[in-house]
Amino acid sequence: MRQPLAVLTGDIIASQRISDITALYRVLDASLSRLAKHYGGRFERYRGDGFQLAIPCTSEALHAAVALRAELIMHSQDQRWDARVAVAVGHNEWQPGSPLASADGPVFIASGKALDAISESDAHLALTEADAPHDAAMTLLVRYVDELIDGWSHYSAEIAFLKLWHDESQQAIAERLGIRQPSVHKRLRAARWTMLADTLNFFQQRLATEQPDE
Repeated sequence: MRQPLAVLTGDIIASQRISDITALYRVLDASLSRLAKHYGGRFERYRGDGFQLAIPCTSEALHAAVALRAELIMHSQDQRWDARVAVAVGHNEWQPGSPLASADGPVFIASGKALDAISESDAHLALTEADAPHDAAMTLLVRYVDELIDGWSHYSAEIAFLKLWHDESQQAIAERLGIRQPSVHKRLRAARWTMLADTLNFFQQRLATEQPDE
């Protein structure tokens, strides 16, 4: 039976240049595990720096991709850690808990093709709907999110990560980080959090609307 599914296929950017690859993989595995548990999905890592995450929650697909990239960037120190992530949403027969290595179907194929496409460009994020025609406006919005993330510092990624995972006030986040509230406000502005949150909410509503149960 075909059900709503989001598939994130990705790889680490310039992994061959990263000196502490073991530490990076530890963060990557922790992030993928957190997302899989939160959304009731499954992940697998392959070819070292390649990975795939499948979640039965299409409306949260872009949230998951942004959270993954934010966690990688926030843990960067001397070298920047980031990933290319190609997101596909649609309907597929894959069921949560089933292996990903042998998974196929339109959503998996669309995600893999999208990763191939962005690997040959300067883009680091893509979103495609396997069950729908190409939407130029949606593609443009994803490009905006991608450009925003590419401009994040360690602090911008950290503050975005906390806002994505914790529905807390600026004061609560300040206490969590051990800094003053005005500093949290400044970091949120630098991360363009308000615009990012509005864009993610738009995609959440859009993908929920366009992915009805079959």
